[in-house]
Amino acid sequence: MKNYQKAIIFLPDGMADDRLPELNGKSPLEFAHTPGMDSIAANGINGTFLTLPDGLPTSSDVANMSVLGFQPELNYPGRGPIEAASQGIELADDDVAWRCNLVYVSNDNVLRDYSAGHLSDADSAILMAALKAEFDSPDVTFHHGVSYRNLLVLHGKKFSDKIDYQKPDSSQDIPVAQLRLKPLDDSPEAAYTVAFLEELSLKAAEFLAAHPLNADRPAPANWIWPWSPGYRPQMQMFSERYNGRTGAVISAVDVIKGLGKCTGMDVVEVPGATGFLDTNYAGKVAAALEAIKNHDLVYVHLEAIDECSHLGDLKLKLRAIEEFDANIVVPIMNALQGTDCNFAVLPDHPVPIKLRKHTTVPVPLAICGKNFAADEVKCFSETLAPTGKLGLLSKDQLVRTLLEL
Repeated sequence: MKNYQKAIIFLPDGMADDRLPELNGKSPLEFAHTPGMDSIAANGINGTFLTLPDGLPTSSDVANMSVLGFQPELNYPGRGPIEAASQGIELADDDVAWRCNLVYVSNDNVLRDYSAGHLSDADSAILMAALKAEFDSPDVTFHHGVSYRNLLVLHGKKFSDKIDYQKPDSSQDIPVAQLRLKPLDDSPEAAYTVAFLEELSLKAAEFLAAHPLNADRPAPANWIWPWSPGYRPQMQMFSERYNGRTGAVISAVDVIKGLGKCTGMDVVEVPGATGFLDTNYAGKVAAALEAIKNHDLVYVHLEAIDECSHLGDLKLKLRAIEEFDANIVVPIMNALQGTDCNFAVLPDHPVPIKLRKHTTVPVPLAICGKNFAADEVKCFSETLAPTGKLGLLSKDQLVRTLLEL
């Protein structure tokens, strides 16, 4: 392999936040103990990154496409087909893949929990198998993913992806009647798709409510929530975009692994990676250290901080930030100390704890390496990062900067 510049991106999903009075006017990132991320900021250059361009969903697929430089404003395929790629689901030309959450809707028809109480993967597999047995047909198939994060695929030219939808994690405590699917055009296919999914959702809700696994659960998985549809992705390969360089992704969740597969990056599977606080941190560290031997860029993603933010649980968010720093950032940087590897840290988007949903504010970014002279910023934070000398990056500027292209 040629002696290309190597780099690791640490991606703490949803970490950026607002200043909070209960944290003495600091954000969770500023309040938490984060010596690893602070060292990147103190020894390198700081700035911000625009991850959510105008006119696109404020979702993690868009944000992570942006961080990796794949410009979703030009070729965003929808979250459903990205996650289908992760699962190895071969989509036909006329298949429309949808992300399909298992959610909790209360008796007064209000969406209360986008994750059905952070449904365990084992319970989710049982419920998805039951839905598959009951409702799979030539028109629709259900597919289990990870925990509450699942898929359904509509088959045939009678269906459309031109549907307006509401993200469930941005819609908690809102009546379902205000969150209905709507056609985005006047085509008969769009109208039929909405009618089909509305009927399917009502039948599935009745079926799930009667399932014994949902008995006596405080947040039963009693509804399906289809969103972010699309056709089979056509995305540029990482090596083509970045002059023959290679990349690898390490994550628990299908959206990140799907982006890796769609762009020809290696997807490193880590046993015990869960997408929450009980994830296998040591396994991710070992995977990253092995992957950087044979790749130019390794993308180390952690989902737990995003989940704690959507829960609105400040104590858990602080814990997740500190565990990410102590269990991912510090051991990887220590193991690679003295090498020529560049490092970057940034969230993919903010999730303010008070809002419990994504916002489009540019995220803080810090980069360090032997060829980056340090600026005046001494710790990693939403407040200080914009004062650094890196400025506001967008598109593929981050990866090109890290790989020194």
